[in-house]
Amino acid sequence: MFKSIRDSLSKTRQSVFGQIAHVLGAGDITEETWEDLEALLIQADVGVPTTLALVETLRDRVTKEGLYTADQLTSALREELRAMLVEPESFPLEEKRLLTVVMVVGVNGSGKTTSIGKMALYYKNKGYKPVMVAGDTFRAAAIDQLTIWSERADVPIISGQPGGDPAAIAYDGIRATRARGNNLLFIDTAGRLHTKYNLMKELEKVYGVCKKSVHQAPHEVLLVLDAPTGQNALLQAQKFKESVNITGVVLTKLDSTAKGGMVFAIYRELGVPVRFIGTGERLQDLAPFDADQFVDGLFG
Repeated sequence: MFKSIRDSLSKTRQSVFGQIAHVLGAGDITEETWEDLEALLIQADVGVPTTLALVETLRDRVTKEGLYTADQLTSALREELRAMLVEPESFPLEEKRLLTVVMVVGVNGSGKTTSIGKMALYYKNKGYKPVMVAGDTFRAAAIDQLTIWSERADVPIISGQPGGDPAAIAYDGIRATRARGNNLLFIDTAGRLHTKYNLMKELEKVYGVCKKSVHQAPHEVLLVLDAPTGQNALLQAQKFKESVNITGVVLTKLDSTAKGGMVFAIYRELGVPVRFIGTGERLQDLAPFDADQFVDGLFG
């Protein structure tokens, strides 16, 4: 698993954090050093607010602790990055209950449907009995795509007709899952643009159905973000957070971009944890997020 996370960060590590190590070890610390560090962190999509706060903290540590060597500065940077990744004490998805309901949201093209297939297989291999619900009824292709992933993972799927009411499909899915005795339900939702008011309201209706049908549901609302889209993904996330109570992020396509630094912006600016990282295109290429392994993977 560590190799998988490390490999997915190769572009970020080689193109950005390798340069950061060079900047920090390039002699005396000057204003130019801090400017270069800021530019590289922003290039890695750490985000401007998070970058400025991080650099200010490092400046204070250099002054107070008398840091001056490359190793000391690099170690301080690693410590501060790791401190941003505050993990919740529990993961509600994995708590014991008769039925756990997980809503999966995100825009088209983010890797949402693929991530559902990967998560379903991951939890099936852990002994859960997952079911998928094809709640993206606005696109017939979305139902077909989730059906393909259900076949690959050998996980049952519940779907309705294209154009049907997503909230009604979610309700039927909950009833059918209970009747079958399965204990984990992943509900796919329309890959709605976060700027479409009516579609976001449909998402709220699905959320309401889950809440009324199962105690404390939905137990998780996972937002799938496309790592290559960088800061645009964070703007999308803010809109989704306004409509539903996002509890975590699944970050996809991290292996194809140098923007792995956005994980820190997700934690600091969204205030939600990263739950999984998509590390490749295969069905098995999904890794539970581990903060220590992630930071180690950035520096090599």
